[in-house]
Amino acid sequence: MALALTSNPQEALLLALSDLDENDFKILKFHLRDRTLLGGQGLARGELEGLSRVDLASRLVLRYGAQEAVKMVCKVLQVMNLLELVDQLSHICLNDYRETYREYVRCLEERQEEGVSRTYNQLLLVAIASPGSPEPEQEQGSVTVEALFDPGEMPTPGPATVVLQGPAGTGKTTLARKIVLDWATGTLYKDRFDYVFYVGCREVVLLPEGTLDQLLLWCCGDSKAPVTEIRRQPERLLFILDGYDELQRPFAKRLRRPGPSPAQDTLRRLIRREVLPTCSLLITTRPLALRNLQSLLRQPRHVQVRGFSEEEREKYVQAYFTDGEQAQKAFDFIRGNDVLYQACLVPGICWVVCSWLKGRMERGGEVSETPSSGTDIFMAYVSTFLPPNDNEDPSELTRDRVLRGLCSLAAEGIQHQRFLFEEADLRKHSLDGPSLAAFLSSHDYQEGLDIKKFYSFRHISFQEFFHAMSYLVKEDQSQLGEESLREVNRLLGDREQAAGEEMTLSMQFLLDISKKESSSNLELTFCFKISPSIKQDLKNFKEQMSSLKHNRTWEWDFFLNEAKMKSLANCVQMSNVAFKVGHSNEKKSHSRSSFSVTTSLSDAKKEERKCLVVNERNVAGTQKQAANGKSRGKRN
Repeated sequence: MALALTSNPQEALLLALSDLDENDFKILKFHLRDRTLLGGQGLARGELEGLSRVDLASRLVLRYGAQEAVKMVCKVLQVMNLLELVDQLSHICLNDYRETYREYVRCLEERQEEGVSRTYNQLLLVAIASPGSPEPEQEQGSVTVEALFDPGEMPTPGPATVVLQGPAGTGKTTLARKIVLDWATGTLYKDRFDYVFYVGCREVVLLPEGTLDQLLLWCCGDSKAPVTEIRRQPERLLFILDGYDELQRPFAKRLRRPGPSPAQDTLRRLIRREVLPTCSLLITTRPLALRNLQSLLRQPRHVQVRGFSEEEREKYVQAYFTDGEQAQKAFDFIRGNDVLYQACLVPGICWVVCSWLKGRMERGGEVSETPSSGTDIFMAYVSTFLPPNDNEDPSELTRDRVLRGLCSLAAEGIQHQRFLFEEADLRKHSLDGPSLAAFLSSHDYQEGLDIKKFYSFRHISFQEFFHAMSYLVKEDQSQLGEESLREVNRLLGDREQAAGEEMTLSMQFLLDISKKESSSNLELTFCFKISPSIKQDLKNFKEQMSSLKHNRTWEWDFFLNEAKMKSLANCVQMSNVAFKVGHSNEKKSHSRSSFSVTTSLSDAKKEERKCLVVNERNVAGTQKQAANGKSRGKRN
């Protein structure tokens, strides 16, 4: 039949009408008057009288467009039980809609302020054994994005499930978005998938309904998307579920959070293959959720994201700064500090470092900090972009007020497993979203006819950092946060189970702060005194956690020295070479983190003296304002 050979919906419509005998054509015109059947659309009786097949096709296309006209005729043909014609027309409709969806994805990415279409740096990907295997996380060689779903690489034949895992900031979300964009532009998986859907696990809670059809409509950004036809060939669908760890924290059973939303339940059914069992899945997650995720999967393939290579690290820094002189100055500074140089192999931390350095450069100030840990890097960034303390207007947000507000917002979010906040949430914590772009990102979501604005921390690691800080800046500093103590007690109470789990990034930040040099640096940076009782709790916390350190995987514990990174880069280029880059089984000293090296704190004697004067007036470590704050700036 000629209909099967055409891909043009207007031509297909005319061919379908031409295939009808005279009686069926009369019945079709009768049903085209049924506005109830056609959702309020249709033609009046007077408009249909005397129309030939060509005239009817022209009238429908002119009024409703070719795509919508095909959908209308399909509904009528289905009522008439002419299912063969329906299948053929639906296929035409689906192919045409695929191009519509591709264009939607391309336009959506172009509208993003920091879209991956503008710049993208390659990441190191390594295939590893699954957590339940005899040798978990044993490396199986490098892998490319193009080969992620190659059948020969899968553990067993059948639907493909790939778990893309890595610590916070390693580039999982950026890679996921890049995969969708490359598919939409026809450069990736062109012949393998008809549709590639990006599902942000953080945002999916906003879905009013949790059905699979609603999820597809949400992914398409179109309330009239042909979801029935899209679902017809599930083996041609790829769902990218980004940020599974943000759906729930399996270890945080006592957190004050509501139960899973219907949309979250739908995602879990998708993962368990209870719906669309033959579709392909790409799931990104931080390590802390792997145990929970693994119980839902059937023979997944695990791939670890290792961040930048040395070459990509330098390319990223050079591209971040539009001014060549600033770029070289920044890279020289990073290369001169071992901690920064290693930390910038992680894309998210590299962004933090570049943003901090650019903020200092734009203010004309010298960079006096010499970070010796991941916590120091975040402290330097936060200190740079907090508002100044020399503001005389009481209505303006002060440095102290913003810091406390960000900490309480982060803590409330973690406690309730929330990563998106409404403007009312910000007001509750005395925060103004538009003026805090260095810490918060805004997102506009369509809700009916209205546009609703939500905010999130720029990256999950910022929310975790402020969560850790919230234990130290509370008005009542009589004890360390109850949640941190529960975490320690839980880990100590079940050492065998704890050995296979991940510590939250908040706890890792807190453990780093518990070191004497880190807590002193924090007091100098933000000019407040940690109360003696909190310091004692931090000391106890550090001692208790040290007993578990050898058995635990740390969020940023994979940082490699230069020799190992060069070897890994060679491994990526030569697929027949396997290079083991795992966590060392050798015992490590309790006194240092693998993220840090021994360096001196910044020379800030004048600032220290100023802070000490303020702190002598404090009662139980209450914060006071410092007079040396700098103005906040936005990231370009």
